[in-house]
Amino acid sequence: MPAVSGVMDRADAAEPVLLSGARLPGADGVFDLSLADGRVVSITPTGAAPAPALAPASGAAHPRRIELDGRYVVPGLHDRHVHASQWAMVSRRLDLAAAASAAEVAALVAASVDRGQAEVIGFGYRDGLWPDAPSRRLLDAVSGEVPVVLVAADLHACWLNSAAARRHGVAELAGDAGVLREDDCFALVRELDDLADDVLDGWVGEAADRAARRGVVGITDYEMRWNRDDWARRAARGIRSLRVSFGIYTQHLDRAITDGLRSGDLVEGTGGLVSVGSYKVITDGSLNTRTAWCFDPYPGLEGHEHAHGVATVPYDELVPLMRTAVEAGLTPAVHAIGDRANARVLDAFEALGSAGWARRGSIEHAQLLRREDVARFARLCVIASVQPEHAMDDRDVADRYWPGRTDRAFMLGGLAAAGVELALGSDAPVAPLDPWIAIAAAVGRTRDGRQPWHPEQAIEARAALAASTGGAGHTVQAGAVADLAVLDLDPFTASADALRRMPVAATLLAGALTHDALGG
Repeated sequence: MPAVSGVMDRADAAEPVLLSGARLPGADGVFDLSLADGRVVSITPTGAAPAPALAPASGAAHPRRIELDGRYVVPGLHDRHVHASQWAMVSRRLDLAAAASAAEVAALVAASVDRGQAEVIGFGYRDGLWPDAPSRRLLDAVSGEVPVVLVAADLHACWLNSAAARRHGVAELAGDAGVLREDDCFALVRELDDLADDVLDGWVGEAADRAARRGVVGITDYEMRWNRDDWARRAARGIRSLRVSFGIYTQHLDRAITDGLRSGDLVEGTGGLVSVGSYKVITDGSLNTRTAWCFDPYPGLEGHEHAHGVATVPYDELVPLMRTAVEAGLTPAVHAIGDRANARVLDAFEALGSAGWARRGSIEHAQLLRREDVARFARLCVIASVQPEHAMDDRDVADRYWPGRTDRAFMLGGLAAAGVELALGSDAPVAPLDPWIAIAAAVGRTRDGRQPWHPEQAIEARAALAASTGGAGHTVQAGAVADLAVLDLDPFTASADALRRMPVAATLLAGALTHDALGG
């Protein structure tokens, strides 16, 4: 197969490298980092005699010397929650993020139709604070017979015109509003994602390049696809600038068990870059769609069938599903956003009892929590896989729909203080695939010059960095895999605004450069 974007020359992975004149955040002095056979062989003060262990197994005598001139080196960054295919497609879809009403969205659609698009696919609307509501007729008035599918920013809702509803066979499901939610929306999004492999792989390769430019060396891909074959194919095509751990959904669970997939196993033929991730199950909806499952009703929905949100997987189904996965060697990663959903998922982890594998499982999002459940995260050793930028996107929506409870929304500080392991991510395309944005939101709890939102739930920069390095911690260690990011600023002392724009001079995966802006 021809190579596509996102390529790393694997021959370079074993090349010995000396990173000279590096600073390590939190440490005094300047250091030389010796890299060989994909690992950090030694860390010595600059100018000191190299350690005997410097001689690489490859036998090369003279390492390539890269002068860092006092730049900072940290472990390479991992985004622990990504929808890779959808992130790759976002730049090719109509951007709805700035729309403040349904009418503004309709105007954007009208302009796209006027430009002659045969089908309009948009992404990024957030209707939680709109003064008007989405309707099929509003889109019909500006689009005629051109199909229009608009995907909400949280991925839990789609808004369609009549032509699209007929084309995709969902006219009855969409109703007068033209809106699909939860499983109906997911099914349509999977249909939109069904592109030719070479096209989608090319776009994913470009996204991998962009990620490397931000210091990213790894992602956890929770795309709703049979991800093993996708990533094995992409590695064969030359997309080798990222480590990828992929999720498995319920519709593919039996297949994964039959094929003997176990969390942590490497996929053959991928150069050790692609591994089996977790079993992913979605138990409720989202805040913006008002389907996150909560103990309290949503204001204005009292008496409605789904006033408290939606529980998408009943408890008596959730526990057997998780147990089946755990017994097959697959770690559970369970989506829960509302406080009622989080409580119920923690009940499920507890019900698994002595199934030790489950105790390193995760709850994905964990946006609204009861205070007593924070301690349960710690006691059950459940990882809180959180997306700090969602707090910045959702703060006004949360103030409206979770009134009086936002002191326990996005509780990074509380979770960290309780000893809960945090794993930071983006949920791209819901937020950009850029860990520095997540780190900045976790540290500053603010964006766009606004006052920090519940600053008591902020965490320190070194804790945010440690939660963003895939288990490598907040500082580079001798003997570790040489997945590294080279920065122009000290991440421990930079402001939240500076963290958000962190200049990344270089990224290395197994000691090979996947991004190089050092200028020399």
